[in-house]
Amino acid sequence: MAIATVNPTTGQVVKTFEPLSSAQIEIKLQKAIDTFHTYRKTPFSQRAQWMLKAASILENEKEAFAKVMTTETGKTLRSAVDEAAKCAWVCRYYAENAERFLADEIVETGAKKSYIHYQPLGPILAVMPWNFPFWQVLRFAAPALMAGNVGLLKHASIVPQSALSIEELLLRAGFPDGAFQTLLVGSKEVDRILADHRVMAATLTGSEQAGIEVGIGAAKRIKKVVLELGGSDPFIVMPSANLETATSTAVKARIFNNGQSCIAAKRFIVAESIADKFEGLFARKMAELRVGDPFDESTELGPLSTADGVKDLERDVQRSVELGAKILTGGKALQRPGNFYAPTVLVNIPQDSPAYKEEMFGPVASVFRAKDIDDAIRIANDSRFGLGASAWTNDPAEQQKFIQELEAGMVFINRMVASDPRIPFGGVKWSGHGRELGAVGIREFTNMKTVWVE
Repeated sequence: MAIATVNPTTGQVVKTFEPLSSAQIEIKLQKAIDTFHTYRKTPFSQRAQWMLKAASILENEKEAFAKVMTTETGKTLRSAVDEAAKCAWVCRYYAENAERFLADEIVETGAKKSYIHYQPLGPILAVMPWNFPFWQVLRFAAPALMAGNVGLLKHASIVPQSALSIEELLLRAGFPDGAFQTLLVGSKEVDRILADHRVMAATLTGSEQAGIEVGIGAAKRIKKVVLELGGSDPFIVMPSANLETATSTAVKARIFNNGQSCIAAKRFIVAESIADKFEGLFARKMAELRVGDPFDESTELGPLSTADGVKDLERDVQRSVELGAKILTGGKALQRPGNFYAPTVLVNIPQDSPAYKEEMFGPVASVFRAKDIDDAIRIANDSRFGLGASAWTNDPAEQQKFIQELEAGMVFINRMVASDPRIPFGGVKWSGHGRELGAVGIREFTNMKTVWVE
């Protein structure tokens, strides 16, 4: 794939970039390891000063950064501004907490002294997706840099300007040249970079196939890897829930980031006694969404990031309907310039259809009816994915049952699934392994060194 910014709203090529040559990649890898040897010795107070400066830049210039994101991905300008602000939050969070999270942990053993000591690993390769072009990167970079590691970013080929903007942001904040570098390379270069002895670990957010390839590459070289892959998150609504709040949130949870989010709710599992009301309200609210130019403040749903994304949705929806699914609203690409797909609700979904088995990456919602809570949990867990889950009930016993039995890395009760710097983020099953964010996230790329003094 060419490295280029293509405006999803118009389909026009904005800017193209030449991939790095082998010689240029070599220079950057050597710079990373050379920088690490000195950067790892900088005190937490100095790293925090630079990270707080990055947060200030993000806050002060969030509109400018948002325009870059919207131009490259088609996300609404409002959501892009929010993304920049959230990146400032994660920078501040780790600037203020990293030293505490990585402080020596005393373990009582009877020795004169025994404790766990956290040390950085070195250059970390980050393979990142296009859908949250700043957030996905900063939620890795903030803890990694605060821990004393250095970063090498291989971003998605459709967001090169976002990738370069992040490198420039961190340089402006004061981080040393080489502490965080963007590598404008194609996906074919990832394994070669990962194989290099100077790269100590990797993190990837992306598709299952990309995760398999990077996971195998890391395993072959005995390197640590964190994988955050796809999701087909259930959104469960029980009779005790506030139906108006649940349906309004269901729409937001499905169309957030134009429906292109790993933690977007994709499967809506509703108790039979309230299913008719839920489906009616949900379909109406989806149909009423304002679709249009993401730079227009009134727009609620913008275009998909690529033309191929529209084709994939068209294929999967059509196949699901052929197998027996019914369309309540939408179900087609919009006949206008750009990568637009109508907000869609499907019901009566067969088990062998894409709408049941696959991750629908766009504004397509699959609705299922459950006989009772056990049936709802069965449907929710009948997926190879296990990233997040949202359950809506005011019954304490049902809440506890969902917490215990849903197969997911994250369970949110009466709230849509979201990422937050303060809590771990990640999944189980085919949604990956390892965690980002929180205290756990900053420790993923450290040597947890046991120290015993007799």
